[in-house]
Amino acid sequence: MDRLLRFLLSTFIRRGSFQVTTSRGTIFTVGDGTGPRVAVRFVTRAAEWAILFDPELKLGECYMDGSFAVARGTIADVLAIALGQDNGEMPRWANPRRVLRYLHRRLSQYNPRKRARRNVAHHYDLDGRLYSLFLDADRQYSCGYFEHPDQSLDDAQLAKRRHLTAKLLVKPGNRVLDIGCGWGGLGLYMAEMAGANVTGITLSQEQFAIANERAAEKGLSDRAQFRLQDYRDVEGPFDRIVSVGMFEHVGVGFYDTYFRKAREVLADDGVMILHSIGRSEGPGVTNPWIAKYIFPGGYIPSLSEVLTAIQKSGLLVTDIEILRLHYAETLKAWRERFLAHREEVERIYDQRFVRMWEFYLAASEMSFREQAMMVMQIQLTKRQGVTPMTRDYIGRQEQRLRKIEDEHRPPLRLAGE
Repeated sequence: MDRLLRFLLSTFIRRGSFQVTTSRGTIFTVGDGTGPRVAVRFVTRAAEWAILFDPELKLGECYMDGSFAVARGTIADVLAIALGQDNGEMPRWANPRRVLRYLHRRLSQYNPRKRARRNVAHHYDLDGRLYSLFLDADRQYSCGYFEHPDQSLDDAQLAKRRHLTAKLLVKPGNRVLDIGCGWGGLGLYMAEMAGANVTGITLSQEQFAIANERAAEKGLSDRAQFRLQDYRDVEGPFDRIVSVGMFEHVGVGFYDTYFRKAREVLADDGVMILHSIGRSEGPGVTNPWIAKYIFPGGYIPSLSEVLTAIQKSGLLVTDIEILRLHYAETLKAWRERFLAHREEVERIYDQRFVRMWEFYLAASEMSFREQAMMVMQIQLTKRQGVTPMTRDYIGRQEQRLRKIEDEHRPPLRLAGE
């Protein structure tokens, strides 16, 4: 077994310095010796067979249960090497299982209303304390917009809200639909800073409750209302539609339904922006570990899949912006914050849960940093001439919103005042 393990790993890992200790105590190193040394250890023979047989599923599972351990470095370092190989793919011996998963992807992504709600509850209705430990103050659980490399997570998430609002050309009194509103941060920003009338929809009980609580606390309940509702049941019209981090839960078989509904409820002179994780390459399949433990029913679409569905709907694509490493930096910040609070997370759940989420955040970060994952912001309208001919207006709108933000900040007071 030790010789087989060494042979297969040496054919896959050609770059980096990767030391392996087998369950029998044999030590060997694969890679070209470049970069920092990473060392791992197989605790059991079963873990060796499992990871060789199905690495995409079993690597995460074995790390969760402790039968695959990192002796030097972190699991993020391990995944950086594994996902950063020149071929950019999983080991060739895992291809047959990947092909089978691709053939069954429509079934695994079949998300009618009841199943969609159950899938959302699996991830988003976790203990609310968990998300407060690693997200920014506004609870933005999606890619930030880093205007410069040293920007803080909170500032990058504020920049994201500002950027989307500017792109949408939100005006006072506009009826805005936020599909997949999360904990309400983006909708509340549009209501407070742009004077919009926002309707946010979610399938998460936790998000629904917290979003409405936040609206009440800010005195915005008359302009920002959040509903527990499926996107297929929404009635319009709306002047603006925005969807951030929700499209990944729709499923390939429902893309046509999604964009037909968007066109139906969008006003004739309306603007929509779809913000979604995407693949720079062609269609693929959801990682089986992610599908099983993190996002059941989820799928990251290729740009070609999304554009095909948009074209069928009759909507016009008026702008596409690709954010490349923005999500890698967002996930790095989340992972560091999460690990800084790992003892608190362990008290809420257990050690296995901590390792599961550490693996999830690290794998997601390295997918953006080392592979062809990106975030796409697609602007859509129903007819030509709705948005300006050049993109200069985005910067002007952002500057206008910055001034409004400054006006809403409480004045600084000296001690004792």
